[in-house]
Amino acid sequence: MNAPLLVGEWPARGARHGADRVAVQDPAARHSYADLEERSTALADRLRAAGLGRGDRLATVTANSADHVVAFFGCAKAGLLLAPLSWRASTTELAAMLRDARPALVATDTTYRDAVHAALTLLDDPPPAVLLSAEGLEDDLPDLRARSEGRAGQVALDDPVLLLYSSGSTGRPKGILLSHASCWWTNRSLDGRVGMGPDDVVLVVLPQFHVAAWNVQPLLGWLTGARVIVEPVFDPDTVLNRLADERVTTTMGVPTSYQMLAERPGFADADLSSLRLALVGGAPTADRVLTAWSGRGVPLVAGYGLTEAGPNVLCEAEPGGGMLPYPGVEVALRDPVTGRPAEGDRGELLVRGPNVFAGYWGRPDETARAVVGGWLATGDIAERGPDGGYRLVGRSTAMYISGGENVYPGEVEQVLLRDPSVAAAAVVGVPDDQWGEVGVAFVVPRQGLTLDPERLRAGVRQQLAGFKVPRRVVVVDALPLTGSGKIDRPALRGELDNQKGVER
Repeated sequence: MNAPLLVGEWPARGARHGADRVAVQDPAARHSYADLEERSTALADRLRAAGLGRGDRLATVTANSADHVVAFFGCAKAGLLLAPLSWRASTTELAAMLRDARPALVATDTTYRDAVHAALTLLDDPPPAVLLSAEGLEDDLPDLRARSEGRAGQVALDDPVLLLYSSGSTGRPKGILLSHASCWWTNRSLDGRVGMGPDDVVLVVLPQFHVAAWNVQPLLGWLTGARVIVEPVFDPDTVLNRLADERVTTTMGVPTSYQMLAERPGFADADLSSLRLALVGGAPTADRVLTAWSGRGVPLVAGYGLTEAGPNVLCEAEPGGGMLPYPGVEVALRDPVTGRPAEGDRGELLVRGPNVFAGYWGRPDETARAVVGGWLATGDIAERGPDGGYRLVGRSTAMYISGGENVYPGEVEQVLLRDPSVAAAAVVGVPDDQWGEVGVAFVVPRQGLTLDPERLRAGVRQQLAGFKVPRRVVVVDALPLTGSGKIDRPALRGELDNQKGVER
């Protein structure tokens, strides 16, 4: 499999191990490889007949499902980009992502249909919305020629196939483009490290608006003929039963999900004997969680990545050891201040390889800042050990990760500053046993006004997703500043022991 394949060709490749084998299943449906190929091809034909071409976007807001997988491969075959949007987002955030992506069509399920329609009412020229179905989309598609921005011609490896959104440090939604080629190479490198074949059973518990729900095991599974099970939502008891009943061999999660599983009463007796690989990423994993899983004979294997890299960059060679680059992925360290190569074994991690993204959607200047000389700047600080393995030691930005979700303080601070009683605000991430990290907001009241911390948190919750709401709000007289006039976030963290706030 050295010659790259377009993503739309992957189900046919997987079918070589048996067209009647189950390709994807959820609690409501099972599709064989033959079904997946037939349904996605038919959907691609319908999308073209509706007037769409290469480069057009189909946005989705949906729980994980086999129908969503059909829609993805249908888009890939037709040259469209699937833009899976977060169902955790607020109405305002959904509208912002839709406004940025300019999809020709939006697809949703019955669970999130009302949320989608609420977001569409905030747009000047909203695209039509349809429901997902076993054919990928409901039977009747509207005429979309007037909304098409696509072009004619055959789908190419450099064409984008996924448009994934991550909140930017400025608070604006930022779309990350992954091409057919990027998906191919990131999955080939994953296969080179962990291996996967037709006897594997992959369990997907991460939401499909995350890159990992496609490019960390599921897509490789469909390329190699494995059976992929998608859970609509993460429920610990259901997942424990699924691991045993379906004889799952490989899965991937964030530390919070593994912690929740380990804390369930049934964990000690759950049948995990078939599970050969459990990847964990998105944030550091607490030692007690690692110990709980290794005690059940399933060591958690840590990986590091970011959406812009496809996402796979580093993976532990053995549990607890340093992380090595995936095959075909190059890494380097640079001084985060000067931008020059790091003089020692510590610096900002750079990534280079065919797995790296095609750029930010509609943001060439930001793409140029992120990729310099072919190297993607991750913003993460890493340390290289004597064995050549890497360990992540911090971030060069103020971003923190709560329950596997990136939170950018600037976005939350903007919301806090909209309150007329707030003169200044700063948000920092602090360790949390359950979520990995949570936010604490420090706010300075305007002169003569009184701040109500609980009201501020409620205001953030109205405008942003729940995981972005600060766990605590601390009222202070002033924010500490560095010599250059920037907020001194480490100093704020040091003040927490002497402050009292409001619990979420």
